[in-house]
Amino acid sequence: MPGTTASNLDQVRNWLLARAPQRDTVAPDEDLITARLVDSLSFVEFLLVIEEASGAEIDREAMDLADFRTLEAIERKFF
Repeated sequence: MPGTTASNLDQVRNWLLARAPQRDTVAPDEDLITARLVDSLSFVEFLLVIEEASGAEIDREAMDLADFRTLEAIERKFF
């Protein structure tokens, strides 16, 4: 997988913030699902944003929801 860069994770963060204009930040350990930043209708688009930012395809067969709950988890798993 490609190395971590702030700009890659920022792409994911910016997508989240664009969906929640009342917010100006997302904490690295904030639960994105509980905070309703990602819901079932937006999850597929969220996956595509992560794939584009990371440069790697996500294996849909081996997905674990825990890998998508926080920006920290996303960074660990995909960057």
